[in-house]
Amino acid sequence: MSRFLLACVICCAFLPASSQPNNKILFDNNWRFYLGGNQHAEIPGFDDSKWRKIDLPHDWSIEDLPGTNSPFNPKAISQVSGGFTTGGTAWYRKTFMVNAADKGKRIIIQFDGVYMNADVWVNGEHVGNHPYGYTSFWCDITSHLHAGQKNVIAVEVKNEGQNSRWYSGSGIYRHVWLQMVQPVHIQPWGQFITTPKANANEAIVHIQTKIMNESAQSESIRLVSKIMANNGQETALIETRQTIDANGSYTAQQTKKITSPVLWSCNVPVMYTLVTELYANDTLVQTHSQQFGVRAISFSVASGFMLNDEPLKLKGGCFHNDNGPLGSKAYDRAEVRKVELLKAAGYNAIRCSHNPPSPAFLDACDSLGMLVIDEAFDCWKYGKNPYDYHLYFNDWWQRDVESMVTRDYNHPSIIMWSIGNEIPESGSAEGVDEAKMLVSYVKSLDDTRPVTSAVNGLGPGKDPYFATLDVAGYNYPVGGDAGVEDMYGKDHERVPGRIMFCTESYPLEAFGSWMSVMDHPYVIGDFVWTAFDYIGEASIGWLGYWQSSSFYPWNLAFCGDIDMCGWKRPQSYYRDALWKPNQLSVFVTPPVPSYPANPELQSWSKWNWYDVVADWNWKGYENKPLQVSVYSSCGEVELFLNGRSLGRKLTGRDTKFMATFKVPYQAGTLTAKGYNNGRQVNESSLYTAGTPVTITATADHTQIKANGQNLSYVTIELKDANGHINPKAENNLQFTIDGPGTIAGVGNANPQSTESFQQPHRKAFKGKCLVIIKSNDKPGIIILHVAGAGLKGADVKITAG
Repeated sequence: MSRFLLACVICCAFLPASSQPNNKILFDNNWRFYLGGNQHAEIPGFDDSKWRKIDLPHDWSIEDLPGTNSPFNPKAISQVSGGFTTGGTAWYRKTFMVNAADKGKRIIIQFDGVYMNADVWVNGEHVGNHPYGYTSFWCDITSHLHAGQKNVIAVEVKNEGQNSRWYSGSGIYRHVWLQMVQPVHIQPWGQFITTPKANANEAIVHIQTKIMNESAQSESIRLVSKIMANNGQETALIETRQTIDANGSYTAQQTKKITSPVLWSCNVPVMYTLVTELYANDTLVQTHSQQFGVRAISFSVASGFMLNDEPLKLKGGCFHNDNGPLGSKAYDRAEVRKVELLKAAGYNAIRCSHNPPSPAFLDACDSLGMLVIDEAFDCWKYGKNPYDYHLYFNDWWQRDVESMVTRDYNHPSIIMWSIGNEIPESGSAEGVDEAKMLVSYVKSLDDTRPVTSAVNGLGPGKDPYFATLDVAGYNYPVGGDAGVEDMYGKDHERVPGRIMFCTESYPLEAFGSWMSVMDHPYVIGDFVWTAFDYIGEASIGWLGYWQSSSFYPWNLAFCGDIDMCGWKRPQSYYRDALWKPNQLSVFVTPPVPSYPANPELQSWSKWNWYDVVADWNWKGYENKPLQVSVYSSCGEVELFLNGRSLGRKLTGRDTKFMATFKVPYQAGTLTAKGYNNGRQVNESSLYTAGTPVTITATADHTQIKANGQNLSYVTIELKDANGHINPKAENNLQFTIDGPGTIAGVGNANPQSTESFQQPHRKAFKGKCLVIIKSNDKPGIIILHVAGAGLKGADVKITAG
């Protein structure tokens, strides 16, 4: 495999012949890119020598607009929805060679994701079109290739017009793979593994494998399936023999019992590996590895959601697909970090809204123990934008659903399929018929998981639509001040067999939403909008609705528990108090609002959180009262200012896990202490910081792979002489790199900043900023130098190997 990867690094290199029975290579390196229309760019002899050289994943919408140092433009067609970023049309080309010795093999190219409306040519011949920007697709390009000669693949990508309600990114933003197989081979995404029985004593593993014979004669095949434990030991072996007719197929069904299995769970996400060996006429023609988890899931009104026969409430969050300063580029490390941060913040479940995620993201969820709702669409026949998926639904829905389910089937993290979000026709008979159609097709592909959908405009009129689903997803259920239990309770009385959960909830209703989950077994979880902040739907978390082009320069949604750099926002600390014991945090309401308000803000637009900051720097407000909020799951909190007690208050469900104090401002230290049964269990402080004098830089990984893909996230902080971050510091910082690495992105989570995400400089925001370092393909020491006027600089060393 390594020599195949090496060959792809060299422009127009051979893909060398190999006797290896499994030959799948990453096809990301050495593409040429051109932004704009370009006639005849699909023709092999087209001169692309002046096009830009790039590696994938790639997103041109996150790049600076020509002649500027910013990706943002107030006149952008995307407007508020896309965060004022620009789409358009672009071309990608790659030249490669196939060894003559590989003649006779089937060669398949797979795109994990292209946004959007991609047309693919090989050697000037059109091999496929794929409109949807979020589903993966593959093409058998064998008949279009010339062995021993140059081959050119060209991809035209068209992200034109208003087609999304959020930032989508533009381009080939996920991995591309090339696979070379014999005429007898396992169909791509053709292997499905289930565990119809799974407990601590034994598990039944069922394997379904679709084998293709694309040769001109019948073939006698032998399929050997080995189940390997995570320690590498073989735990089971199954063998099947069959004769497959010429140009025919065969689906093998294999079943095996495993004794004392290790069950996959959120806390113990142990994976097994199925190693499949395919023989044709006793010759090994393919080896295929597929990871899977042994786990059992169930849903009921009485017990809610159960994982391995244990009840589990879903502590959930929604998010869109972008990766902050990287745009939509789906580097593996970016996807893993996202899941790591959400796990650390207390989440155990993610709703992929409103589209299938990258394979790398699902791999991360499997390995880290994050449950997933895999969602197909944001609309069906009736659109929400003039050029969105409704234009393609009739012709493509079945192929896109099949792509989602067959690609993602074997991920144990996935516990539900969602057929759509806030579908406009869900209240009509037409919408009910469409839902039945989609649910039926999903179940024909996978009957082991329930099907859900996120529904808005809740009420009895949606009962027929809900009746088509296994689990009912509620977007923004309404109720009394105590939460949403009124709607859930009334719906339970009316439809007692309905299993419910909140597919989207407002941050401001976090308390009531979670209490409803805790109080009702038939309400299985709550998914906040959103877990992670994102580009687009600009200022939904502050200016809200109705939205306007006047919102510029706002470009971030500003509604996430975690900001776009990966740092927790105040509402995330409040969620800590709801979800975890002995939590404590302190925030202050600014004496002047952080941003101007929207005078036309609608009463139902509640994606914001309270205007609070972790800041005790209020020069000019001495002795004036400030409101201090303490979020606490401790039984009692005590607040201190410069060592003097300001009193104790009870915290718990009766106080919504919050205590407030009026504190006359004095510079110094503000400290909250949390107690349970009279014993201190936690402490949290805010400090008055001086002028920043030094920079600190901390890498989340100081060792990364030298594979041209791996990332290290470096957090930059501006600190005073006492080592305290100054939350009002917005110094300009400059970054330089030595060694085999590049700056892949910079950011500061300022929702109004229009600075470049790619230039080697950035202003701090609240005393912090982020630099993302990417390795290249050479080992060595990467050094990031951070400097700022009047500040002691910082260096970070990262080893790439």
